[in-house]
Amino acid sequence: MELLNIMLRDLPREERPRERMLQYGGEALSHAELLAILLRTGTRSESAIMIAQRILAQSGGLRGLAESGVEELVEIKGVGPAKAVQLRAAIELGRRMVASRLSESVVIRSPRDAAELLTEQLRYLQKEHFVCLFLNTKNVVIAQETLSIGSLNASIVHPREVFRAAIKYSSASIVCAHNHPSGDPAPSPEDIAITKRLVESGQIVGIDVLDHIVVGDGRFVSLKEQGFM
Repeated sequence: MELLNIMLRDLPREERPRERMLQYGGEALSHAELLAILLRTGTRSESAIMIAQRILAQSGGLRGLAESGVEELVEIKGVGPAKAVQLRAAIELGRRMVASRLSESVVIRSPRDAAELLTEQLRYLQKEHFVCLFLNTKNVVIAQETLSIGSLNASIVHPREVFRAAIKYSSASIVCAHNHPSGDPAPSPEDIAITKRLVESGQIVGIDVLDHIVVGDGRFVSLKEQGFM
C-alpha cells in the first residue's frame, strides 16, 4: 500500500504500525514501519512513516542508518535531537544484543556458526573490519576482538597482531572474519593471500586458523569451504 501521502491518523487502526506489530509481530513490518514506531510522532505535514521513509532514503538504507551519528540524523527534516537520540539508542541496543551472545557458551562447529555470530555486527559497516574469534580446545568462543579497521575496500592486518591477541587469550584456535562494505562477500586475491599467511603463521606458533569468513549483506563466504586453506 502506498503510504507516502497518508497520515497515520487517516489509516484504519489495523493498518497502523503499532497495531500491526501487536497483531502480527515485528517481522511483518517494513523497515519504515519499524522506524516509525521508534519515532512515535511525525510533524503537522508528515506522518512518522513518511519521515522514516526519508531517513532510510537519505541514509542509504539500513546500512547507512547504522553508521549515521546524531549530528547526521538531525540534518534530516523532521528529525530533531530527541528523535535522533532515540534512533541511535535503538541501533546501539541492537549491537549490544548481538555482542551479548559472547557472554554465553558459543561453540563454533561450522562456518555458519561463526557467520551467524558476526554477520549482524559486520554487515552494515562502511569500512572493512577484521575481527577474530578466539576459541579454546572445545571450540568455545572465549573472546572476540577487532584487530583492524580499513578503508572502504581494504582491510590491513598483520599476522603478528592476530597471534599476539591469540596468545593473550590463550587460544587453541581462531576464526578470522571481515566484512565487505559492498555487500558482496566474494573473497578478493588479497583476502586469499592474507588467509594463507595466517595459516602458515598459525602452524609456526601452534594455533590453528580454522576459517576465514567474509561477510556481505546477509551472505557470507567461508574460505575454508572454498578450498583456499
